Amino acid sequence: MYNRSLYDIVMDTGQSIGKLIKEMQGEEELFASTLTLRAVEAQLLIMAHTMGNFTPALHQRLMEVDWNGWAVLHDKLRHGIQPRRSEIWYAVSALVPQTMGLLQALRRKHPVWFEMGY
Repeated sequence: MYNRSLYDIVMDTGQSIGKLIKEMQGEEELFASTLTLRAVEAQLLIMAHTMGNFTPALHQRLMEVDWNGWAVLHDKLRHGIQPRRSEIWYAVSALVPQTMGLLQALRRKHPVWFEMGY
């Protein structure tokens, strides 16, 4: 059940980020839109915090995830550290989609780990 909850949070926040940036033409547009950027950062903070709560078993099964990238992003967002433009852009353009894809693949490979009663 715990793994399923983590999975759901990551997927929901990742989808929210995707919706927020879907119509954007690139990095410049994201950083020019203060309200969208704040919303994206809020979702990234939730996602980064959730990634930090992954169990050691999930962590080990997701070796391809840039765990250091998530940790740096989480630290910068949680403490309001600036500048963080490169970390935000890296997250929305690569880290989020890669992590979601790897997590989906793991769930397909080991569905029992993500069952509600597990």
